[in-house]
Amino acid sequence: MTRHELTVDTPHGEGLLVTDRTRKPIATLMLGHGAGAGIDTPDLEALAEALPRNDVTVVRFEQPWKRAGRKVATAPATLDAAFVAGANRLRTRSPLIVGGRSAGARSAARTAKKLGAVGCLALAFPLHPPGRPEQSRLVELRGARVRTLVVQGERDTMGRPESFPGDLDLVVVPGADHSFKVPKRGPLTQEEALEILVESTLEWIVREVVGNGARP
Repeated sequence: MTRHELTVDTPHGEGLLVTDRTRKPIATLMLGHGAGAGIDTPDLEALAEALPRNDVTVVRFEQPWKRAGRKVATAPATLDAAFVAGANRLRTRSPLIVGGRSAGARSAARTAKKLGAVGCLALAFPLHPPGRPEQSRLVELRGARVRTLVVQGERDTMGRPESFPGDLDLVVVPGADHSFKVPKRGPLTQEEALEILVESTLEWIVREVVGNGARP
């Protein structure tokens, strides 16, 4: 496993691709970060550390707004354009899966079909703004039009698991919040919560994406 960094010119400034590469990948997973944090969140780091050991290359994309030192994400359209620019710089022959956490998951869903992705990984998908379930973003999630896995914390105030339709492929992390943090006296340790996220993602990639011919 090797790590490589590449700066990317996008329509909205310089982005960064951080790739944890395996020699013979069965798939390449490109991940975007949330609106309030970067690519170093525990969930994204856990995937970048574990999946390459299981033949999945992981690419994390740092948005231009974050790279420029801003504290607030730019408009959704700018996030999508930058994410697409980053994906277009990838050099991989393995099937592409796009994903991310929170705002990054939204952007991945909006761009999956355009990028020719075979799957979409939505971590902590913000189904609605906090406390406003009537403002659903379900149409955006379904708009990915590729195989999609949602990994959601049980206590996520931006979309509790029971708020998602039953026909979606959904994994629940018990006791976890929007950041996948769990209480100290909860049912899981923090390490166990991240293990659920990693193992369910890997199982889904092998079963639903690679096992189904890796076609959009």
